[in-house]
Amino acid sequence: MALLIILITCFVIVLATSQPCETPDDFVAVTSPGHIIIGGLFAIHEKMLSSEDCPRRPQIQKCVGFEISVFLQTLAMIHSIEMINNSPLLSGVKLGYEIYDTCTEVTAAMAATLRFLSQFNCSRERVAFQCDYSSYMPRVKAVIGAGYSEITMAVSRMLNLQLMPQVSYESTAEILSDKIRFPSFLRTVPSDFYQTKAMAHLIQKSGWNWIGIITTDDDYGRLALSTFAVQAAANNVCIAFKEVLPAFLSDSTIEVRINQTLEKIIEEAQVNVIVVFLRKFHVFNLFNKAIERNVINKIWIASDNWSTATKIITIPNVKKIGKVVGFTFRRGNMSSFHSFLQTLHTYPNDNNKPLHEYAILFSACKHVKDSDLSQCISNYSQETLSLQTNKAVDRNFFMRNDFLWHYTEPGLIHSIQLAVFALGYAIRDLCQARDCQNPNAFHPWEQILSKCSKECSPGEMKKTTKSQHICCYECVSCPENHYSNQTDMDHCILCNNETHWAPVRSTTCFEKEVEYLNWNDSLAILLVALSLLGITFVLAIGIIFTRNLNTPVVKSSGGLLVCYVILLCHLLNFASTGFFIGEPQDFTCKTRQTLFGVTFTLCVSCILMKSLKILLAFSFDPKLQNFLKCLYKPVPIIFTCTGIQVVICTLWLTYAAPAVEENVSLPRVIILECEEGSILAFGTMLGYIAILAFICFLFAFKGRKLPENYNEAKFITFGMLIYFIAWITFIPVYATTFGKYLPAVEIIVILISNYGILCCTFFPKCYVILCKQETNTKSAFLELIYSYSSHSADNLARSHASLDSTNSSSTVTHLSSSSKSVAWQKSRDLRAQAFANICRENVANVSRTLPRKRISSI
Repeated sequence: MALLIILITCFVIVLATSQPCETPDDFVAVTSPGHIIIGGLFAIHEKMLSSEDCPRRPQIQKCVGFEISVFLQTLAMIHSIEMINNSPLLSGVKLGYEIYDTCTEVTAAMAATLRFLSQFNCSRERVAFQCDYSSYMPRVKAVIGAGYSEITMAVSRMLNLQLMPQVSYESTAEILSDKIRFPSFLRTVPSDFYQTKAMAHLIQKSGWNWIGIITTDDDYGRLALSTFAVQAAANNVCIAFKEVLPAFLSDSTIEVRINQTLEKIIEEAQVNVIVVFLRKFHVFNLFNKAIERNVINKIWIASDNWSTATKIITIPNVKKIGKVVGFTFRRGNMSSFHSFLQTLHTYPNDNNKPLHEYAILFSACKHVKDSDLSQCISNYSQETLSLQTNKAVDRNFFMRNDFLWHYTEPGLIHSIQLAVFALGYAIRDLCQARDCQNPNAFHPWEQILSKCSKECSPGEMKKTTKSQHICCYECVSCPENHYSNQTDMDHCILCNNETHWAPVRSTTCFEKEVEYLNWNDSLAILLVALSLLGITFVLAIGIIFTRNLNTPVVKSSGGLLVCYVILLCHLLNFASTGFFIGEPQDFTCKTRQTLFGVTFTLCVSCILMKSLKILLAFSFDPKLQNFLKCLYKPVPIIFTCTGIQVVICTLWLTYAAPAVEENVSLPRVIILECEEGSILAFGTMLGYIAILAFICFLFAFKGRKLPENYNEAKFITFGMLIYFIAWITFIPVYATTFGKYLPAVEIIVILISNYGILCCTFFPKCYVILCKQETNTKSAFLELIYSYSSHSADNLARSHASLDSTNSSSTVTHLSSSSKSVAWQKSRDLRAQAFANICRENVANVSRTLPRKRISSI
């Protein structure tokens, strides 16, 4: 009889605790109607009870172990859907939901998935087999969940049949990123690749290299272990042991495996850092056992599965285990959800079984203090409680409504909100061109092509809007010198500014073009043509002067030797412009400035001597004439002036020689240019030429009123003025010009100054030789000289008379007549002297028997 009573009692207990659902509707945890239904999978209970170790009938058993943190995740989904329904996001369209409790078991999750896939608006719950599900209309349009990767993988493989979107808020297994195996899977959290990389980096930076790992025996645990092992090896971190626990709490060997793991930790006493890839239920049992066995003062590296689990904090004496360093998900604005929890006691629980169960369990544990309340709720079974009155339940809710907020995991709540709103925006996009109040308006697989925001194409990047949701963003073009080569990139990649560039909205970087003043450039062709024209003029002038060697004009120019030297300098100056064109080389960079500097200095030195000679020949002031005679040393002065420039250029080339340089400061091109090496040396070279030119200008200006046929001084003055104007203009233009046309600026200045001096020095004489041959005779020159000397003597006499008249007013008449007589006498002497000088010079020039006196013509 006693045995019979015991058997009946056991049967009643089993019946009460493991009674399966009788209809599919009994299996639904939370439901709400709407035009569009979204499914949800949450492990509201930590395990499923079974009446025997090996099930003999295919029944869905009852779940036990109410989890408050997961219950809060369910509320987060409900709250997010209500926020969308109360917003203008889906105007006129209401979202409904069906949420199922997976009981942390793949079996329950698969059963819920079958119902998700069952045909919509069908009298019987059935999943029709079809070869093409494009037009198939299932019960729900999308699924949010599951949380655990092992369950998510199983569900995803079933949902792939109809390409139903599945958005997970917690599954981080890296394999789920494989779009070939999981084409309809999406998530709002990063994969374990980034988490394991961060863990390994943290361990390496902390100076730890001897660690242990504990994980679960499922896809999530094995993949996390494999990924972390690779990252650890890359950071020189060694793994002392790897312990694996059963994936589910319903496994009968879990207690044994936890004890074996703790024994391994005790055995490996030198291991003080342990990486834990477990679920919060495993960690709860592991830490309880660790405290019992005095496994203390360790450093536990927590995965995102349990790093923020409030349940772990409630373990008695949990601080003994040591320190926990964890990684968690990004948090969002929780104020709206907090307000929702504050008013939860007013929320109807008719179609919300978890809320109803929580109310009953909460009432049963109302006398328990807050620190033990969670464990009390988890331990109680729904069937063992008597129903409380709604009044009492509401009062308890109101009195301790902050309890739920304390157990909220902000990272997971935010991830769930992102998942719901991502689906909401996808539905909004689909409903813009169709009536979504009709449940058949679109098929689930169409949402896979829809997002909260349009996909950013290559060449664009995502810019987060003011919304708290990272899935909602604007697409902005990549700025200049940046690119993106994939869709939905968070940031544009910077090009190497020295060698590459990119336009706005670029998908790649382009190599910068190397530019310089090329021979094919139109400006270069024009400058070369002008240089060749100048060379032609030089050669033509040389021919004209050679053929008219014995004429007074050529002789008065200093003779053929001086003319040849000056013309050769002009020829080299014109030729030096060619070194400024074409691809810069070290040789051309060094040659172009020194060639111009030395030859132009030689040219100016020769012209300086000519100016000095003319001034000497027609100077009637005895003191000035004596000074000029002492100064007039043509060959030494020319060699000295030119030698100084040679020394300047030699020092320049020795200590700071010009060299080829790549100018990368422009955004799209590399300018290949000659870097002058030393601006000081460059300025010294040009400044020295300017000093010589200025002295030449003074001498020429002094002799500007000489006889017309001998009056080179006037034209030399004009030539020097052209030189000064050109180079004074060159300085600001050269300083502000940038790019490949910088050498052209110097070419233009060289051409202007060279043409100016050439034209002013030789063109007037060529004009006389070719067009005024009657003035290019000895008699015409002598007559002109005689006339000039007479005029100069008269002027000199008048100046002396004027000076003498100021000495005595009483004898002005007598002295005037005397001075005229004296002035006439002096005039006659001066004319004779000038005539003799010119005659001696001309004789020296004409005579071929006295070549040594040709020097005096310089």
